[in-house]
Amino acid sequence: SKSHRLTCSDLLSILITSYYFIMVYLTSERIAKRMKANMRVGPHNHDILSIFYGALLGDSHAERRWSGQEVRLSMSQESHHGEYLLWLHAQIANRGYCNPVPPKIQTRLGTGGKLRYIFRFHTFTYSSLDSLYSAWYTNNIKHVPDNIAEFITPLALAIWVMDDGARVGKGIKLYTNSFTYQDCTRLTQVLHGLYNVKSSVQSAGAPGRYHIYIWAESMFDLRSVVRPHMVSSILYKLGEK
Repeated sequence: SKSHRLTCSDLLSILITSYYFIMVYLTSERIAKRMKANMRVGPHNHDILSIFYGALLGDSHAERRWSGQEVRLSMSQESHHGEYLLWLHAQIANRGYCNPVPPKIQTRLGTGGKLRYIFRFHTFTYSSLDSLYSAWYTNNIKHVPDNIAEFITPLALAIWVMDDGARVGKGIKLYTNSFTYQDCTRLTQVLHGLYNVKSSVQSAGAPGRYHIYIWAESMFDLRSVVRPHMVSSILYKLGEK
């Protein structure tokens, strides 16, 4: 009947892909109408999972919602890394996994009452992402999953470097403080096995805290892998001015 028809003014696009099995409705105000979490089903495409894996290696986190089986990811960055966070949002939104409206700067009180300016956004909530949560978390503590090597694509590695990397000398330090020594060791092995990038696990100066240092001699190999995916404001981490 006419009452059940969708007109062009009500519906700009319906995104349905055989990869994601997800439907997202965009109204004329570019507001994504929500589906119930249990209606958003997988399997999820390897491409979007690699983006999630790269983000989770950094500061992003996954969280269970409502009944404990629906999962969403949360991403945030300080405003001076806004270009990266807006780029990451676009990568996820263009694949139909979050609201397409770009996030806006929020304020938050930091240490000593200092005002912090951050960008933050969340993915939609999916019951079918419970397996991702289970791979990354044990007793609500994040760890490196056993299948990490399957998802560290060049795009995922670029996200990790942009999110958590810092230029130190002629190499890069990846702030893996939340991971165990065994987790960090596994990551160094994956970097070398996949991309011939040599790195070492170093103490972060506190008990049980570690970071990964990518050697200067491997910067050429790292740069050749990640640079095509990096935003311009982050290229300084690769030694570019």
